[in-house]
Amino acid sequence: MSSPTTDTRRTALKILAATAASWWYGARAAEPLRIGFQKGSLNLALLKSLGLLEKRLASSTVSWVEFPAGPQLLEALAVGSVDFGATGDSPPVFAQAAGKELFYVGAEPSKPDGSAVLVKPEAPLKALTDLKGRRIALQKGSSAHFLLVQALRQARLQWTDIQPVYLPPADARAAFERGAVDAWVIWDPYYAAAEVDGQVRVLATSRGLTGNNTFYLASRRLAHDAATLRVLFGALTDTDAWVQAHRKETAQRFAEFSGLGLATVHRFLERRQPSPVAPLTPALVAEQQKVADAFAQLGLIPKPIRVADIVRHPEQALAQNESKR
Repeated sequence: MSSPTTDTRRTALKILAATAASWWYGARAAEPLRIGFQKGSLNLALLKSLGLLEKRLASSTVSWVEFPAGPQLLEALAVGSVDFGATGDSPPVFAQAAGKELFYVGAEPSKPDGSAVLVKPEAPLKALTDLKGRRIALQKGSSAHFLLVQALRQARLQWTDIQPVYLPPADARAAFERGAVDAWVIWDPYYAAAEVDGQVRVLATSRGLTGNNTFYLASRRLAHDAATLRVLFGALTDTDAWVQAHRKETAQRFAEFSGLGLATVHRFLERRQPSPVAPLTPALVAEQQKVADAFAQLGLIPKPIRVADIVRHPEQALAQNESKR
């Protein structure tokens, strides 16, 4: 049986430990957190709209920066303009191959119906094999890039059989609508917007061609901050649960945020399954390695890369923090 003195000492130590932890948490939380997002980043967009992260990191300054696509977001991440953001499968591959410093820290479940190869309704293109010799608009280094690689592979065409026209989404749509390109490879919600307008025909979707995965990337500092990552993942996952339970309000909020019509947003949401955020699994790392290998084999990135080299898990960050004490 412990003595009263021992019990008092244990209580004092617990209080001291709790106080130290709160000091450490406060010091870390006080650092600014700059988040990059895109129109298709529903969890991040709704997290911003709901203000949930600001409540959970009350002593930190959270700022939000919108980007037209993943490559631009990761360029900002690499130069230190943002600390955290979400992209599709290809942007981190191109960034890593270019020597940019960034780390995979999380992922959402795949969205196999969320991207497509689009043509005009009256276009003579009826199958993927008809893409041979055609001008195709896409964002370089985006998830659309890998979808096109896989579409050509399925059609047994070479990359040199087509003429890629590298444009960000808004410019790509304009080129497509005026007939300057024959096809457009794009992701939601731009895909949904084009569909609702009725001026496109779907030649193929990403289903069966790519996993159309969403990854969360972080700066070196944030990738080693397990406590903040846990708060981020928890807030994103809770936001996703809110989305599932409040579909009508989600559509309204996202329409107001994005400037898209409600019909477009509903089409986008129809294709989106529950998307809680979690660390990368070995299977997902292996799948992403196949994306990297495909680009390397085609010479579309300057060198082969090993995806696992820049994957971080919150538990790894926690272990590293403990080892430094």
